[in-house]
Amino acid sequence: MKATEANLLKFIRKSPQFVIPIYQRNYSWTAEQCLQLWHDLLRAGRNDKVNAHFIGSIVYVERALSAVTSQEALLVIDGQQRLTTSTLLVAALAKHFEVEKLDELLDTFSARKLRNYYLINPDEEGERHYKLLLSETDRETLLALLKQSPMPQEASTRIQENFSLFESLICEHRNELDSICKGLAKLVIVEVALDRAHDNPQLIFESMNSTGLELSQADLIRNFILMGLEPKLQTELYTRYWRPMEKGFGQAAYATHFDAFMRHYLTTKTGEIPNMREVYTAFKHYARAFDAAVEALVADIHAYAAYYCAMALGDEPDPALKQAFQDLRELKVDVAYPFLLEAYHDYRQHHLNAGELLEIVRLIESYVFRRAACAIPTNSLNKTFAGFGRTLKKDRYLESVQAAFLLLPSYRRFPGDEEFQRELKQRDLYHYPRRSYWLRRLENHGRKERVMVEDYTIEHILPQNEALSQEWQAELGLEWHRIQQTWLHTLGNLTLTGYNSEYSDLPFTSKRDLKDKDGNPAGFAASPLKLNQGLGQIQKWDEDAIQQRAQRLAGEAVKVWRAPRLEADILAAYRPQPAKSGHGYSLADHPHIASGAMAALFEALRQGILALDPCVSEEFLKLYVAYKAETNFVDVVPQAKRLRLSMNLAFHEIDDPKGLCKDVSSLGRWGNGDVEVGLTSLEELPYVMGLIRQSFDRQMGGTAD
Repeated sequence: MKATEANLLKFIRKSPQFVIPIYQRNYSWTAEQCLQLWHDLLRAGRNDKVNAHFIGSIVYVERALSAVTSQEALLVIDGQQRLTTSTLLVAALAKHFEVEKLDELLDTFSARKLRNYYLINPDEEGERHYKLLLSETDRETLLALLKQSPMPQEASTRIQENFSLFESLICEHRNELDSICKGLAKLVIVEVALDRAHDNPQLIFESMNSTGLELSQADLIRNFILMGLEPKLQTELYTRYWRPMEKGFGQAAYATHFDAFMRHYLTTKTGEIPNMREVYTAFKHYARAFDAAVEALVADIHAYAAYYCAMALGDEPDPALKQAFQDLRELKVDVAYPFLLEAYHDYRQHHLNAGELLEIVRLIESYVFRRAACAIPTNSLNKTFAGFGRTLKKDRYLESVQAAFLLLPSYRRFPGDEEFQRELKQRDLYHYPRRSYWLRRLENHGRKERVMVEDYTIEHILPQNEALSQEWQAELGLEWHRIQQTWLHTLGNLTLTGYNSEYSDLPFTSKRDLKDKDGNPAGFAASPLKLNQGLGQIQKWDEDAIQQRAQRLAGEAVKVWRAPRLEADILAAYRPQPAKSGHGYSLADHPHIASGAMAALFEALRQGILALDPCVSEEFLKLYVAYKAETNFVDVVPQAKRLRLSMNLAFHEIDDPKGLCKDVSSLGRWGNGDVEVGLTSLEELPYVMGLIRQSFDRQMGGTAD
């Protein structure tokens, strides 16, 4: 490796050509990064005391370890963002010189010199005519700008936007062209030349990903896959798989969705949920263990990317599935994508049909919405779906999905109809983050002609105004204030209307029988909406009317968000057989806690642990007592003068302000986990229970962000 400080313009001028390899990410600088470069350039140009402004490094591969002398193209490993942005700036400046017919400035700048020194190689033809060749997505757009020809059909939005930005900035500062040119001439880089024979471009590339716009996890993954391959294979894999994947996502979605897709893909394949910022690291582990050729890996990613685009980006061709996926997106059920990717793959492999996949998608939707309505914490959903597919019997796909939902433990339960209806009737649904979702689903269920909920506004039948009119107070009775506070934002009092402003705070009968300015019926009684059915027959809107309507709508809701149904004997076949507890061990086999000095303390501890959640089970083993949810989260080793607790989480994950815990990760011990704490008295129990809860919550909820 050879690193040399260099003036940017001189470096570009003496270099024959820069080529961005196909494995590099697309041009991705936004207006924010371009404006930063512009302001730095102007600041340097305006101040004669500033001799240079450093903008970063440009790393390239050449055959020898000397400075740039070869006439071969230089492969840019790092720095394409600043190199491309500088090219756009020079091109915009050259165009301004041409349009305004300006004479040379500073004896060095003119439209001709800007083009012939920094944009093109005037004596070369074909692709060698241009100083910079970008990767496929951006190449034709940049060349069209340089040739001043029409844009390609799939033009790069970032190239166009940033060129236009520099055009407008130059025009805005046309009186400071001298400063602009001086600033441009002061830009300095570090050129880093790599030797193909001795330097590892991938490692250097990773280590230098610290300036400019940070590389996405997907960028790093693409480079990892393609960078080390022979050029012919690089081109083949990029053209056949990666480029179609980029097109499938689209320019905007690729930048915002691809990292998330790769995380879901890895979760599907491994059952482990990588941290979003560690997707690349997780992928390297997965790729190195992949037992097939790299082409098979890229082909597999390509296939799953198509599944993801169908579900998350609206590319699904089947109308019913397309609508179901849209409902999931509106509900924001991203955590289900790992399982859905697997299910969609099985659908494409004909292990289930479109109707069965649709039913599975709707079950997932119901599961998530029912839990939200019942205010059940969502922190276990990612783990639920990460391993969901591993429990299924693929020869009875839909049935096994239904069974898996029905057999989830209490903290992950699929709420039944009774619980769902009870909670839905009293939940504040007006402030639910996705209130248009549930209103739309209730209104359109069973309709062939869908109602565009966006054309309506949410109406509180009983008004929100705290200063209720005398008519409303009389209608509600003496407890009008309590009734309003209790039921205002709930299911029974909310509906849709196109006449929100006309209704205002009118009494109920006025809203029911309202006529528009032409005398046409416009009240609830004339509404075509399903949500307003029955309101025309109600004479009085009071607490009883609200509750009755809530009961009716909750009955409809269980049809919209259906629970799985299986016959008892079928479900029993899926129910796991309980393991024999501890090979016959019991409390009596542990004298220290059966009748010894620790008996009372252990009894208080076990009651506290078992009260954490109904799913917690207790198992007496030969040497300790295990407490499990999915697996052991705390083990208790009875001793003569204390209870030694082993908690199943990493030591760095425990929050222990008192410093009572001990790291036993490198020690032999009974029990599971790296965290140990002793319990000797009832006074310590509340604090120790707080530590145990952390282990329980860690196992139940997961921490992947």
